Amino acid sequence: MAIVGIGIDLVDIERFRTSLERTPSMRTRLFTEVELAYVAPKTDPVPSLAARFAAREAVMKSLGLGLGAFGFHEVWVDRAASGEPSLAITGRALDLAAEAGVERWHLSLTHSASTAGAYVIAE
Repeated sequence: MAIVGIGIDLVDIERFRTSLERTPSMRTRLFTEVELAYVAPKTDPVPSLAARFAAREAVMKSLGLGLGAFGFHEVWVDRAASGEPSLAITGRALDLAAEAGVERWHLSLTHSASTAGAYVIAE
């Protein structure tokens, strides 16, 4: 398989936290029930949410697209029993990926005290 695109995105955690506090409805607008359930038990879910937001942006970038190319609920981060993150793609995002020839996704998430990031390879 050949690489179709690579995307990376970084999110400032405190800025993201401020946005979530200012607009509480952002949580359900940006994230799926699966993601919200995953972060619910965490003492501080914001770094994990910021990484998941970065994953959506990285997917858009890997396809050569910008913000708004597809809905936020059309891409989400899922987790295997082992803890390995993976991407779930549906709707318009899936159509755009198919048009680009994407058959497989690779995802890496990370966060520090100040930033959260995602790296995506579309193959």
